[in-house]
This record gives sequence, C-alpha cells and structure tokens, in this order.
Amino acid sequence: MSYVSLSGLSAAQLDLNTTSNNIANANTFGFKESRAEFGDVHSTSLFTNAKTTPGQGVQASKVAQQFHEGSSIYTNNPMDLRISGTGFFVVAKDRLIPQQNELTRNGSFHINKDNYIVTANDQFVLGYQVNKDTGDVLSYEPSPLSIPAEFGKPKQTANIDVGVNLPANGDMKDPSLFDYNDPDTYNRSTSSSIYDSMGQSYKLTTYYLKDKNQANTWQTYYTVTDQAGEKAINIVGGDAISPVGHVGHTMRFNNDGTLSSLNNNQNVVSEALGSGLNPVDLNGADTTQTLSFSLNTATQYSAPFELSKFYEDGATTGFLTKIDFDENGTLLGAYSNGENVNLGRVAMARVPNEQGLDKRGGTQWDSTQFSGSKIWGESNKGAFGTINNGSLEQSNIDMTQELVDLISAQRNFQANSRSLEVHNQLQKNILQIR
Repeated sequence: MSYVSLSGLSAAQLDLNTTSNNIANANTFGFKESRAEFGDVHSTSLFTNAKTTPGQGVQASKVAQQFHEGSSIYTNNPMDLRISGTGFFVVAKDRLIPQQNELTRNGSFHINKDNYIVTANDQFVLGYQVNKDTGDVLSYEPSPLSIPAEFGKPKQTANIDVGVNLPANGDMKDPSLFDYNDPDTYNRSTSSSIYDSMGQSYKLTTYYLKDKNQANTWQTYYTVTDQAGEKAINIVGGDAISPVGHVGHTMRFNNDGTLSSLNNNQNVVSEALGSGLNPVDLNGADTTQTLSFSLNTATQYSAPFELSKFYEDGATTGFLTKIDFDENGTLLGAYSNGENVNLGRVAMARVPNEQGLDKRGGTQWDSTQFSGSKIWGESNKGAFGTINNGSLEQSNIDMTQELVDLISAQRNFQANSRSLEVHNQLQKNILQIR
C-alpha cells in the first residue's frame, strides 16, 4: 500500500506549493488566493470485498481560485483604480487587436510614451468612446484608452454671456464726459480674455457708467487691447455714443431692479474687430471676427457691483495639466485652455463562472468555455461594481490562515512520510522471514 502514502505525499506537496504561492503573492495587487481541493481514490474488483477495502489514497481534484474582494490600499495616485464589487478591467497585449484581451483586477496603471493608459506589463487598458461634452458612451466597442497631450483647435470668441448686478445707489456720471482713460468718468470696469481664430488672446474691457440724465439707466462701452494698446470697439446700431464717437449700448431697468430694455431691444453685436477707424491688430487672424453680447440677466439691485457670470465660447489650444477618473470610470482631462474633457470610459467585463477562468499569470485571466463568454459593461451599471480612483485592491489572502494552512500541510507531509517509512520497514521485515 505504498501507493496510498505516495499519493498522500503528492497531495501534501501540492497543498504546500499552493499555500506557499499564496504567501509569496501577499503584496501582489489584485491577486486571488488559491485553494487545493482533493478527492479520495476508491476502487474495487471481483476479487476484493468492498466492505473491507480501505481505499487507494488521494488525488488532486482542482486548484481553485477564490475571487472574493481584497482590502483597499489608498495611494492618492489618480491613475490607480480599484473595483468595488463585481467585474474586471480588460487589457490587450496588442493595441491594434483589442479583441484579443484578458481580464485583471490589478488597477495599477500609468501612461506610456505614446499617451496610452497601460498596465505595469505594458498592456493596453481598454475603454469606450464617449461624447466629450456629456460623457455618454457612444459605442460599447472597446478600444485602447489614450490621453491627447493637446486638445482642441483654436476657436475664436463669438458669443459672450454676462451676468452682472449694477448698484442702484451708484454715483451718477455724465455720459458726455466718458473717457475710458479717465476712471472718474465711469463707475466700474471689468476685464477678461477673448481669442481670435488662431487662438491668440486679447484683453476685453467693459466700462459701466450710470447715466445722470435718465433714471435707472446705465451705458456700457467696450475696448480690446492688442500689442499696440487699448482700442475702442463699437456696437453696431448702439444707442450710447460718447463725445469722441465710441459707440456702446444702454441698459434700462424697471423699478424692481430687473432689466427693462437693452440697446433699444436690438442685438448687442460689435463691429468687425479688424476694421473700423482704429482696427485691432489680429496678427494675421480673421479680421471679420465680431462679438455678440448677452446681458439679459443683468440687474440693478441695492447691492454692490458684482460680476456673477462671464462666459465666452473661444479657446486656444490646450495642453494636458491633469487627469482624473470619476465613479463611472470616465477618464477626465483638464487642459491649460480651461477645457475639461471627457476622454473615454474604462471598460469592464465579467463572466458567468469565475472559477472557469484560465489563469495567465500577471494577475490576469482569460475566458474559456467553462467560464462563459465575457459580458461587457461599465462601472456602476447593472451587476458591475464601482470604480474608485486613488486606491488599489490588495491580495485577498488572509496571512494568519495561510500560516495555519502551511503548518497543517507540513504535518500532513510528515505523517505521510512516516507512513511510507513504516510500510517500507514492514515490507523489509516480511522479505527477511525464513
């Protein structure tokens, strides 16, 4: 019956190896512990009595991985991701063949030299294309996630939306004396940037003065500063004209502080910036550029001057300054031109039977006929877990339990070794009988 003891030695060795592998990967992110599972060997024949047959030993049934979650380690690195709940990240070895991919729970990612998000093994992290403005997924066809170092062609400013409160108790000013070079001739001024068709920026300055000749009335004028200095910009059809011919517009308010009329209910649109008596030097950009102003939310309350909103739709080329992920797994890029762009969404996948996954090393698995095909999805949707950034999933092993298992496997090995030794001694004694 030496075979029985030998099978016990083999089983104990497998148990030792499995436990040792778990302990060795205690600090491997996304690692899942394994458990050696065994079954007894029992056989009978016509020449044996089933009631008195002791069995033929033990055999290994399976080394099964346990896919329960590991604990979190917080890193404060926005490129570190962990999945809380069900699902796997999906990675591909070849950027051009994303269909050949594997699963992992290790979310320790970084950016390679070509601005693709990759794993520590330089495999490409797969994601979905999204609408850059809304973040909605456009296609569930996975592809490698990339981060453009630059974003957006230059866009000239065309529309400006301003929200402002003009104080009801502001000092009265004589419109006939207005001069933007003399701060005593107006109440307040504000400055902001606008952009031409090549993304070059200019300072736009707005001047507000309270008309002493008309109750609840304010006049507004604009200038643009180029390399040569500040230049007046006229409003087409404007109803406020300074003594030197600077054309602005008028805002009239009701007695409750709300806006009554703006520029005699005409659109507030500037002349072409590159034309007129004193054109702005646009340095080769589109000289026909005009500015359309919206001030429909302007108020005149008994409160301090306040610019509550200033939105302009122009932009220069932006350079990447920061990246982040939200709880939906959306990749967010912040650029130097003030643009915050949705660049993609991390793809997730799961399988009907995790125990059927094929281990590939590097804390990665592939689907098989026993696991079922991959089911694609995204964070926080359906049965999929939530992606958290700035943290990683640690190995799910329990070191205390592993040490107990190690001692148990060692004793099993020693016991089977002793059993084999006794059996050999008995065989020797039998052979020596004369």
